[in-house]
Amino acid sequence: MKGNKQINIKAALALAGCFNFLCSFAKACILPFLALYFRQQGLTPAMTGIIMGTKHLIALVWSPVASLLSKHYNKRRVLITGSLVCSAAIALVLPLIPPSTDVDALTSHCNMSDLSAGPTVGLGDYQLLSSIRPSNSTLNHSKVNTVLVSLSTVASPANTLGGAKPSTVLPNKASFYMLQQPVNETLQKRVSVVVNNSLGEPKINSSIIHHGVSNLSSPVRNKRSMARSASADQQQERKVSEDETAFEFLGSLKVMDVQHQLFFLMLIAVSIWQFVSAPLEGTADDGLYEYLDFVDASDRYESTGLWRLLGAACGVGGSGFLVSRLSCLIGGRISRSAVHFYCYAGLTVLALPVVAFLPLYLNKKRDKANGLLKAMQLVRRHPRALLCAVTVLLVGVAGSAVDNFLLWQMQDHGSSELHMGASLALALVSQAASPLLVGRLSKLLSPGRVLIFGAASLALQCLYYSFLWGPWAALPAQLLSCFSSGALWWAVHVQCDDVATPGAERSVRRVYQSLCLDLGAGVGSLIGGFVVQRFGVAWLFRGAALGLVVWCLCLPLLQWKAPRQRRINYSRLLAADASEASDSESDQERDWLDSAMQEDKSNNNHGRRMNR
Repeated sequence: MKGNKQINIKAALALAGCFNFLCSFAKACILPFLALYFRQQGLTPAMTGIIMGTKHLIALVWSPVASLLSKHYNKRRVLITGSLVCSAAIALVLPLIPPSTDVDALTSHCNMSDLSAGPTVGLGDYQLLSSIRPSNSTLNHSKVNTVLVSLSTVASPANTLGGAKPSTVLPNKASFYMLQQPVNETLQKRVSVVVNNSLGEPKINSSIIHHGVSNLSSPVRNKRSMARSASADQQQERKVSEDETAFEFLGSLKVMDVQHQLFFLMLIAVSIWQFVSAPLEGTADDGLYEYLDFVDASDRYESTGLWRLLGAACGVGGSGFLVSRLSCLIGGRISRSAVHFYCYAGLTVLALPVVAFLPLYLNKKRDKANGLLKAMQLVRRHPRALLCAVTVLLVGVAGSAVDNFLLWQMQDHGSSELHMGASLALALVSQAASPLLVGRLSKLLSPGRVLIFGAASLALQCLYYSFLWGPWAALPAQLLSCFSSGALWWAVHVQCDDVATPGAERSVRRVYQSLCLDLGAGVGSLIGGFVVQRFGVAWLFRGAALGLVVWCLCLPLLQWKAPRQRRINYSRLLAADASEASDSESDQERDWLDSAMQEDKSNNNHGRRMNR
């Protein structure tokens, strides 16, 4: 007979940890910066919210379906391999989609990170994305000099009044605005900023000058400016015609403006990308858990979560540092933000050899579809579990605002990819260290109070983000991620253990994760995009903080009104059943022995009578 195959649990956990580390490393290189990349490409906040919301909703629907199909046909390893290869290929295609802005607009975001920036300002139908202040210079305060600063330059000759000699003047504070034009306009307009040198403060001119004509210019300069603007208009029209020719294969999309063409292209590409990458994590987790459960080591499954957090921290910090060291344009044409996609593709390919040795097991006795349905029924039957579900849903809505638009807010205040990566990495490290603090916190507060405390911590973070003032200002609030994420999910896991039946704990946790990370994040992305479009990023964070605070005030009252159900200890029930069974067996044995002894005694008495 062939001997049984020996199973090395430590080696299996090491392979699973390496795979989770690489996958989280790759995802963290691009996903936190994806919304920022859309902004740099020229998409509006509403368009960005629609793309990100669609991405989360696809994961909500397709991830469990794909995992169920791979289990039914026993193709988990094939699905994981195909998901890695296809997602890497699509990540290489995304940077090839041309932006809706020109090269100057792409490099402006890059140049902004090196200068101190002001907050986002709204101006009518235009959204002023950012403003920069150049270096200080000496100004002639004897006379009032008016300087017109256009989009193409900051330094300009000053036209002095009273016949004084002109001199080159650099304004003390000059605002440089990137405008998002209405979709029905094809030509870019200029905004003239009037700087009063005597006061040193910029003022936005009441009229938008289409051709940069100054009231102080001479008629000759007027003709020259009109000639230059006419040639610029011709070049712009030629460029628009070339773009339309390049997109002829898209059929109906060619009649749209460039910005909407980019939006639909990005929406299609990101949807396909999410379609192929969404089943990856869930399928690998199911196979690993069933493998560990098969060898009676399922309690060691939770150790793989730490490798995810460490990989994500290394990915977001490393990619941010790498991109910040590069020049604004790679090869003179490609934005340096494309390096995020290249890092993702490289690390994804690097994880392919690990898939061949990844420990996977197929347990045909477990039906995942029925498990999810039973988990939803368990959550629906318990009032406290429903309150926990509503809490994680609201946390997902508010968390999507942080995930999508925090980097926008940081960029508006002068942060580069280095500041962003360091800030997000600190939040992930804080989450990894949460078990050290949650253990002490659980001794002081009940799981319900810890849940409220975690949601309130997220509200405090959102409120803090709305008042950023510098590149590194977001770092202190990231330390609260230990409570807003770590402590909150600890309380959710305790609630899962209270309502779940034996073997259904993972299904109940999966329900809560889907509510927060997929449904809540999808709805929050859609709402957040339109809120930022209308009111700005700061008011989005303030609204999210207000909503969480109101719910945190109502939640204790609702928990007090909800009936408290005693947790059922199934291990004690099994032990009690075993003891009762042993008692019944001993009673039956005692009854059988008594009856046998009585029969033997009666037989002996009968034999004695016959002998007489």
